[in-house]
Amino acid sequence: MALSKVIRMCGLRQLRPLPSARPQALLASMAPTQDPRRFNTSQPDWQEKLATRSVQRNDWNRAVSEAEKIVGYPTSFLSLRWLLSDEIANVALHLRKLVGSNHPLLKTAKSLINNDKNQQAWGLIVLLVSKAAGHTGNIPNMEQDKSAGVLHSQRALAEVTEMMRTSHLVHQGMLNLQSFNNAGNDLSGDSDMIFGNKIALLGGDYLLANACQQVATLRNQDLNMLISSAFRDLAESNFIGERDEQNNPLPTKPGTGAKELATDVTSLDDMGFGDLEDNTQPMKVDGAVGNPEKEWSLRNVLGGGSLLGKSCQGALMLGGHPEALQKQGYLFGKHLSLAWQACIDLQPFLLPKLPLGAQFSLVSAPVLFHLEHDSALYEEIEKGRRSVDSIDYNMVYQEVVQGPGLEKTKILQRKHSIAAMKVLNELPASDARTALQNIIVAMQEL
Repeated sequence: MALSKVIRMCGLRQLRPLPSARPQALLASMAPTQDPRRFNTSQPDWQEKLATRSVQRNDWNRAVSEAEKIVGYPTSFLSLRWLLSDEIANVALHLRKLVGSNHPLLKTAKSLINNDKNQQAWGLIVLLVSKAAGHTGNIPNMEQDKSAGVLHSQRALAEVTEMMRTSHLVHQGMLNLQSFNNAGNDLSGDSDMIFGNKIALLGGDYLLANACQQVATLRNQDLNMLISSAFRDLAESNFIGERDEQNNPLPTKPGTGAKELATDVTSLDDMGFGDLEDNTQPMKVDGAVGNPEKEWSLRNVLGGGSLLGKSCQGALMLGGHPEALQKQGYLFGKHLSLAWQACIDLQPFLLPKLPLGAQFSLVSAPVLFHLEHDSALYEEIEKGRRSVDSIDYNMVYQEVVQGPGLEKTKILQRKHSIAAMKVLNELPASDARTALQNIIVAMQEL
């Protein structure tokens, strides 16, 4: 039983490769028609080629499995080196005490153990970008992992990326046991929940401390600044918009005239939202909250897109590439993360019906786009100001699936996929570039 979990956590799967022609076919089908800054959604050929491609769901597993082989071995820090360490063994032992307590940390741990596709393999992406771009000739041989085609420092950065992402997820598993109306009450009956909060806090801190130490050992001040700014963005993502007492995010109420002020989701003009000349500076949030696409982009760039983008940028920095190519690495990581998030947001709404008791993110793209279309739904959202559990998710689900939110989210995913593909097209042809293209293709039909 334990061995099977280790195998799943290490991603050891024997799967067939994806057909090599698919990435090129996807890129051709993604090419906009007529105006290069706008999708022509009325073209049935565009819809047919991109929206209904016959990509099997197991293509995702195949794409990831083949990509792991290209860079040497599974890149997750949840490797045998970590599983057999005393610290992780102690955390796992303490987690067993929470079984049956319904603490949210258990859900996070389950997702990590089962290699949930929602826990994105960002370390793998960083290594694939590193190998696809290569490195300059003045890198000493001692710093190169010649068998995998990447640098040892780039592999360390890939581990840092996953550690930071996981620490953020673990920290979010904490419960607010003393809300404003419950402050000062006796918590002696909540010993399991208090214990779960301690594990979430200390476990997340342990991962973050190791990530910071590993970045410091690379002895690159510019990289240190870049990754530190990514961590700042992760922290800032928890303070965007309104939240309930458990810090679950709530969408912003659409303002008057929201439809008239809305951006055109089919336009490619706003693809640079949040990009700065110096991306170590904080993002400007003015005018984003209340606009569905910009609010969604803001939340998800801060909540993860910045980390993946800056990790790809940092990998190219370590490879000795010029600053212009480093910025392209950032754009690739950011757009891939947003396309990935749009794909994840769609998943609950593709089911025939919402399972009993199931919930979904109230700040997902389909919900935000629907609120722009029908602001009356916000009356139901407001019931969750104290706790999102008070919201009738089934009613919100039924409203969203009947509105335009799903189609707009699919378009959102496609255009960020296009942006990521365009960056890849600037890199020389290689097995690593093909693996990244395969991942984007497989993502379209998850």
